[in-house]
Amino acid sequence: MGHVSEESGTTNVRKIRRRVQLALWMLLGAAVLLTAYSAIFRALMAREGQTHGWVDALYWTLTTMSTLGYGDVTFTSDLGRLFSMFVTASGIVFILILLPFLSVRFVVSPWMERREKARTPRRVPDSMRGHVILVGFGTVTQTLIARAKRARTPAVVLVEDAAEASRLLDEGYHVMVGPLDSPVTYRKAAVERAAMVVSTHADTTNTNVAFTVRQVNKSVKIAATAAKEASVDVLELAGADYVLELSSTLGRELANRALGTRGRAHVVGSIGRTLIAEAAVRTTSLVGMTLGQAKDHIEGDVRIIAVMQRGRLRATKSETRIDERAVLILAGTQEDLSSFDHQFQSLLGSEDQVLILGGGRVGRAVAEALDESGVRSTIVEKVAGRTPSHLTVVEGDAGDIDVLQTAGLGSASAVVVTSRDDDFNVYLTLYCRRLKPDLQIVSRATSERNVATLYRAGADSVLSYATIGATALWNKLGRAHRVVIAEGNELFCVPRPRSLDRVVVRDEKVHDATGCHIIGGLDPEGGLVVEPEQLESQELCSLVLLGDRHAERAFRDKYVKGS
Repeated sequence: MGHVSEESGTTNVRKIRRRVQLALWMLLGAAVLLTAYSAIFRALMAREGQTHGWVDALYWTLTTMSTLGYGDVTFTSDLGRLFSMFVTASGIVFILILLPFLSVRFVVSPWMERREKARTPRRVPDSMRGHVILVGFGTVTQTLIARAKRARTPAVVLVEDAAEASRLLDEGYHVMVGPLDSPVTYRKAAVERAAMVVSTHADTTNTNVAFTVRQVNKSVKIAATAAKEASVDVLELAGADYVLELSSTLGRELANRALGTRGRAHVVGSIGRTLIAEAAVRTTSLVGMTLGQAKDHIEGDVRIIAVMQRGRLRATKSETRIDERAVLILAGTQEDLSSFDHQFQSLLGSEDQVLILGGGRVGRAVAEALDESGVRSTIVEKVAGRTPSHLTVVEGDAGDIDVLQTAGLGSASAVVVTSRDDDFNVYLTLYCRRLKPDLQIVSRATSERNVATLYRAGADSVLSYATIGATALWNKLGRAHRVVIAEGNELFCVPRPRSLDRVVVRDEKVHDATGCHIIGGLDPEGGLVVEPEQLESQELCSLVLLGDRHAERAFRDKYVKGS
């Protein structure tokens, strides 16, 4: 972190030096111009038979360039008058262009910079506590801030550059300015009253941040992101309590969504002591049943809490029919899920191979996760030598049908699109869907605005760095655990409002008012309760909801604010 402050200081010194050099060069140019014009004036006047000294020459030059033109010293010849017009024109250029430029460069800009620095906070308010300090600003922290805002948890973005702080301040974020490698900065950020510090810079910067924060406070939670696996140990030695490898985490989540084509339930998270899993029903006996029939048919205590199709929630009424594209969201213990697998997992053998389009960090993480699950995978990568030799790779353009066929598209059960280019991901998703309509397609998204486009292109599931990263970091905060079901739909807990003491599962009034589905509640021991008769128990202090961020905000505004 020290090098960041040094670079910032060096940049300021260079900026001042450039300004001074520019001013000196302009002053020198003006002096040369005045001297040259005065010399020419004397020569032309002598040619007309007039004699003037250097004082007169300088006087005439200044009054002519400034367009004052008193008229007490004038030329009589055409050549002299042409020279006068030239001097006047050059003076106009100087007055209209150079002087305003100098004024803006040396007066206005420094004044505005000082004003911006003065208006950006250098410390957090004394009343702030339980806040999250975010060191760095990007897609992950933006999503994390949105989560914190909905949960009414203060979040402060810590930056070094005053101009960036001013921009973020104008966008409505809580910002503080200070050197990231200084203990004083974190004392001013009230780290002793903070709930957690999150650093999302480069690995080296995150290491310095963790080390500096740990010097100031020994107990505050510190979370950091890591781009490289080798950085995890270093960050933990520096004081980080939790290190999130974004590429590895996103890769595992994408791999989980690509599995299950044989009816197997794959755990995607947990709420309290209850595991949350998803299972594609393709090739199982559940296809064609209504939801009511399926619930009666399932043995054991597995509960169907939601039905997803192409990233969208389907109605969970008893008469809702389950088609082959449906994905069931299940809740239960590990024994319950194993019982579900035993009852419904296809006997056709192991799952077919999965095609991974893109051999970057995320693509390689997907391949490693699939390998751990015993599922074969093939990476399609355009850049030769990018993928480790122990992984199966076909080199070539993923947009070339011959390359895809060589990689085994015809026998693949699923395709995972891992490029960081959303346009290319939409292209590949649409292409693969047209080539093989029954394919399971899981895609990565970089920008939230492209999620809906990817679903329209044919993706069965979409995930992003922002959602996965922000959810993992938020869960480490220890407040209202969340599970990402699909991009835009999450399971989350809220304190049980007094106005919903008699609420029932899937309350239509609540859904119509907010867009949130009530899945159940948490008992004192952290178990998920979804039985209607138990949900009215006064012992349930939290409700478990399913919805997107708009629905969550609407629910909190309507029911939680006044509780």
